Amino acid sequence: QVQLVESGGGLVQAGVSLRLSCTASGRTFSSYAMGWFRQAPEKEREFVAAINWSGGIIYYADSVKGRFTISRDNAKSTVYLQMNSLKPEDTAVYYCAARAGMNKLGSRSPAEYDYWGQGTQVTVSS
Repeated sequence: QVQLVESGGGLVQAGVSLRLSCTASGRTFSSYAMGWFRQAPEKEREFVAAINWSGGIIYYADSVKGRFTISRDNAKSTVYLQMNSLKPEDTAVYYCAARAGMNKLGSRSPAEYDYWGQGTQVTVSS
């Protein structure tokens, strides 16, 4: 069983930055690909970013490319999402997710992840 806990969300004005953190339990964290997704009310869960176990293979949604950065610190069992130049359309609940198994890559599909955090709210005002 893997448990994920997100933190770092909040209410901010457009143009500012936030850094989200996701801390995972388990001794196999370093083998898991990790992803960030977001979900606004009445909308489907949307891919944001993903990172493989080594941190060397990263994917971003076009909507956040150039503004958001995903990274991980396996020694701390933590994945980060640095969000710069936030826009009102970034408003959503942000979830981190883990794809179990060795040597897997991150995926843009929520269905390919095995564990999910509880989410953290990010609200960006205009």
